[in-house]
Amino acid sequence: MRVIIWGCLFLLTLFSCADDSQERSKNAKPISSIVFTPVEKPVFVADSAYQYIVEQLAFGPRVPGSKSHANAAVYLEKQFKKWNWQTNLQLGSAVTFNGKEIAIKNIVARFDTTKKSRVLLMAHWDTRPFADRDEIRKTEAIDGANDGASGVGVLLEIARIISSSDLKPNIGIDIVLFDAEDYGQPSGMMSGQTGDTWCLGSQYWAKHLADDYVRPKYGILLDMVGAKDAIFPKEGVSMQYNPQLVNKIWYFANKLGYGKYFIQQEASGGITDDHLYVNKIAKIPSIDIIHYDPYQGDFGAFHHRHSDDINVIDKTTLEVVGNVVLETIYREK
Repeated sequence: MRVIIWGCLFLLTLFSCADDSQERSKNAKPISSIVFTPVEKPVFVADSAYQYIVEQLAFGPRVPGSKSHANAAVYLEKQFKKWNWQTNLQLGSAVTFNGKEIAIKNIVARFDTTKKSRVLLMAHWDTRPFADRDEIRKTEAIDGANDGASGVGVLLEIARIISSSDLKPNIGIDIVLFDAEDYGQPSGMMSGQTGDTWCLGSQYWAKHLADDYVRPKYGILLDMVGAKDAIFPKEGVSMQYNPQLVNKIWYFANKLGYGKYFIQQEASGGITDDHLYVNKIAKIPSIDIIHYDPYQGDFGAFHHRHSDDINVIDKTTLEVVGNVVLETIYREK
């Protein structure tokens, strides 16, 4: 995933283009006015989410254009179809930071398409094509257990239990697994660096929505949500575009006993991630649940390194994130 923390100039540009999100912030309902009783919802099975991560890693690095990538796409599409989600591949192309044109596949799954009130859940399923933060094998692709597969694993388990449980959400659910999120400009190539070299799949998706697409009420992006003792701060872009949703989710997490994961600290600046383009282009007010230590200013010692393998993944963290997302969507009317 992308590692760009915006500077002041970029932030000023974003704030000048987001008057509507500022108005949402002014009108946000005080979180203290919400009376909390855990909602009735299906049981999130962390073992199952973990297994979906193992199965993704078994294909090898999911780099666009590779055989592993193609095989993983087939696997992911089959999972959603097995659970009777309306599923399709959005095929497109994008140009990478070095001018290479690549084919991309965004995987789109929808539950209960008759409902007009909907929520969007997102993750990216590709992996970094190089280990640019590592000391060895820098030009080789990484496994991407946390950075990519963890968010997908949580969403697959959510899709499975929504389909199989007698407890259904009151709203429709859209899940989009974005491709080519992690093909951004490598670390050390700072000359001419731009955030738009990242998140190529979400940029394509946002620019090619059908005219009759029913835009969800909001979006929740999961990125790097599987590491032991993960820290999820209130990320800057999320607070700019949908602060009410951020505060509500972090409140739910705290009441569920997950305060050590969903910390009340805001991350300085903002992170270039898929939700940025869903906000800016698709106009769906979206937030990012992402592992980032605001005190150390880092995404973890394994980030964009070969050590981002299955040993990084912790089932408790997967369960925490899965329960928080379920708590949120099962409260919707």
